[in-house]
Amino acid sequence: MDIQSTLQADITQAIAELYPGNSGDVQLSPTKKEFEGQYTFVTFSLTKALRQAPAQIGQAIGNWLDSNSSVVSKFNVVQGFLNISVSDATWVEVLNGMVTNASFGTLPSKGQSVMVEFSSPNTNKPLHLGHLRNNFLGDSVSRILAANGYDVVKTCIVNDRGVHICKSMLAYRMFGVDASGQWETPESSGLKGDHLIGKYYVLFDKAYKAQVEEMVAQGTPKEVAEKTAPLMQEVQQMLRLWEQGDPATVALWQQLNNWVYAGFDVTYKSIGVSFDKTYYESNTYLLGKEIVEEGIQKGVFYRKEDGSVWIDLTEEGLDQKLVLRADGTSVYITQDLGTTDLKFQDFGSDRQIWVVGNEQDYHFNVLFAILRKLGRAYANGLYHLSYGMVDLPTGKMKSREGTVVDADDLIQETTDAASNAADEAAKGKLDDFSDDEKKALFQMLGLGALKYYLLKVDPQKRMQFNPEESVDLHGNTGPYIQYVHARIRSILRKATETGMALDGLVTTTALDDVEQQLVLLLSQYPQRIADAGADYAPSYIAQYAYELAKTFNQFYDKLSILKETDSVKLHSRLVLSKLVGETIRKAMGLLGIEVPEKM
Repeated sequence: MDIQSTLQADITQAIAELYPGNSGDVQLSPTKKEFEGQYTFVTFSLTKALRQAPAQIGQAIGNWLDSNSSVVSKFNVVQGFLNISVSDATWVEVLNGMVTNASFGTLPSKGQSVMVEFSSPNTNKPLHLGHLRNNFLGDSVSRILAANGYDVVKTCIVNDRGVHICKSMLAYRMFGVDASGQWETPESSGLKGDHLIGKYYVLFDKAYKAQVEEMVAQGTPKEVAEKTAPLMQEVQQMLRLWEQGDPATVALWQQLNNWVYAGFDVTYKSIGVSFDKTYYESNTYLLGKEIVEEGIQKGVFYRKEDGSVWIDLTEEGLDQKLVLRADGTSVYITQDLGTTDLKFQDFGSDRQIWVVGNEQDYHFNVLFAILRKLGRAYANGLYHLSYGMVDLPTGKMKSREGTVVDADDLIQETTDAASNAADEAAKGKLDDFSDDEKKALFQMLGLGALKYYLLKVDPQKRMQFNPEESVDLHGNTGPYIQYVHARIRSILRKATETGMALDGLVTTTALDDVEQQLVLLLSQYPQRIADAGADYAPSYIAQYAYELAKTFNQFYDKLSILKETDSVKLHSRLVLSKLVGETIRKAMGLLGIEVPEKM
C-alpha cells in the first residue's frame, strides 16, 4: 500500500465533492516535527479560487477525510497547513506488505542497459584518495542503478601510455639498478608493484626539476628549460620508440605495467570493486581518426590550411576545438570519440556514464556536443558524473611530488582508527572475538567508515576527508550505522535462542509514534532508491541509512523489545526490528558497505 498516493487520491476526491468544479495537483510534504501528524497538505493554493480562508479550507477537507478516508485517524490545522495522522491499521497494513514482499527494495526491470565507466587509473602510480572517491561513486551508482531495474555494465579505461608513463619507465631505467647490478622488483623491495612504480615517478620529477633549476640558473628561461631539459627530451624519445614498437621499450613498458596491474588488483579486491570490462588506452589511442574523416565529409569538422582538423562549437556556448593535429596525430578528444563508439559497439548501452572529476567538465561538454553533431543515436544518453576533489586536513595532494596519500595506506590508517574506536567503545565486549574475527571486523569498520564518509557528501562538492571523524561511533558515520545493525542482529539472536518468532504477519492494533516513524521510513525506501538512481546520488542512500539507524535507536531507547510482556507487541517489534536490519543491510550494500553480525 502506498500511503501517500492513497492520501493524494482521497484529498483530490474531497476537493471534488466539497468544491465542485475545483481541482489541482495535490502535493504532500512531511509534517514538521513540532506538529502532530505525518503528512501535510498546504491549502493556500485553493484560497483564491474558493475565496475562503486557508484554515477554513483545511478544516473542511480534514473533516471529510476523518469521515471518509480509511487511512486517516485524525488531523489538525495550523493556518493553511492541514496536518494528517495515519491510522494504526494503515501502518500495520503497510508493515505487513513490506514483510511479505520478497523483493522489497528492488524495483522492476526497466528493460534498459547502462554503462558506468569509473576508476581510470594511470599506470605510473598507485590509486590514491581521489581514486577512492571515484571508485566508490562508480561502484555505488552501479549498484543503485541495478536496484532501479537497469542492466548495468561496469567498465574501466586504464591510461597505460603517454609521456607520464614514460617518466616512470625512464626513471626506472636510470635508477632501478642497485650497487650489485640487480634490478629492483616488487619482491626485492617489499613494495606492491604500483607503489614501486610510483616511487620512480617521484624520482623522475625530482631529477627533472633539478635539471630545470640548473638551466634557469644558467640563464635559460623557465618555460624553455621545462621543454628542453635533457630528461624531458629522453622521455619524448622513449614515447616515440614505444609508438614505433621498439622491442626493448615495449618489453620494459609491459614489465612495469604488469607490476602495477598486480598492485591494482590487490587494492580493488580490498575495496570490493570489480569491472565487467577493462579498456586500455594503448589499444584505443589510435581510434577516432575514421570518425574525423566522417565528420569532415558531413561538414561537422573543417580542415585548416596547416592540415589540422577542427570543430566550431561556439553556438553550443563552447569554442573551436582541435580534433586532429596537422601531423595527423590524435588528441584526447579524438581518442574519446573512438572509444565511445567502441563501447557502444561492444555493449549497445542505452546510457553511458563517466565518473570523472570536475576538472574535466569542459572536455565532456565538448565530447557530447561533437557526438550529437555527428548524429550518433546514443548521444543523448551520455552523462558526466562530475565530482569534486578530496583534500586532507594537511591540504592538497600532488602525485609527482610524492605528497599523495596512497589508497592502501589510507585504508590501513582508517582501519587502525576504527580498531581504536571500537576497542574503546566495546569495553570488553570484543573479548570473545578471535584474532581473525577482530581483524575482519576492524577491516569492515575501516572500509565502511571510508566509503560512507566519501559517499555521504554530494558528489559535486569538494570535500575534506578526516580519518578520525570518519570512525566516530556516535555521529553520521558508517561505523555508527554498522553498530546499529549489529545491535539489531544481537536482539534477534537472543529472541531466536528463547524461541520467539521473528516472522509472520503483525497483528497488533496500536503502534507507538516511534514505531510509526520507522514504518514510514521503511515505506520510503523504494522511492529513495528511485531518487538516488535518477540523480546518480549515493548520498541520498547514505542519508537514508543514517535516518533509519538513528530512528531505530530512538525506538530501542523508548520501547522495550525483549522484555515486553505483551506477546502481540513483542512479536510486532521483533518483526519490525528484523525488517529495519534487513533494510539497513540493503541500503549499506548499495554503498558497497558490509555490515557486521556482531560488535
